[in-house]
Amino acid sequence: MPVQPTTEFGIEEARRVLADVFAPWVQDLGLSVERIDHEPPPNDTDWQPGAVLRMAFSERLCRSGGVVCGQALMALADTSMVIAILAANRGYRPMTTVDQTTHFMRAVSSSDVLADAKVVRLGRTMSFGRVTLLSATDNKPVAMVSSAFAMLPG
Repeated sequence: MPVQPTTEFGIEEARRVLADVFAPWVQDLGLSVERIDHEPPPNDTDWQPGAVLRMAFSERLCRSGGVVCGQALMALADTSMVIAILAANRGYRPMTTVDQTTHFMRAVSSSDVLADAKVVRLGRTMSFGRVTLLSATDNKPVAMVSSAFAMLPG
């Protein structure tokens, strides 16, 4: 896999990385890449690069009572932030999570979950981001996540 950033990290490359780089159990979460944001819209000074991923609802991801478990939600947030950082970087770069703080706001059941990941700071040795997890049924927040990643040598 190339370590040097390419000129474009689009949705197809994000899907390839999701399928080829992540552990098999992450692939079992049923994640799909919905959107990649790496080009700022004209005249938008508040824009941040990012990605939107979807975790398909599955009973296998639920704890008793039919509620999607926190562990699955945290894995979705972590994975979506990696994809967002790769989009901001314009290509694959090895990294590892060094911190993730999750604030759960409400339970989600019988619904896909969307992860809207935004890169707050893309650095040479550290990158930082935030993810809003939303119920796809009503588009209301489920959790807010902030995270930090160590950027590894390639």
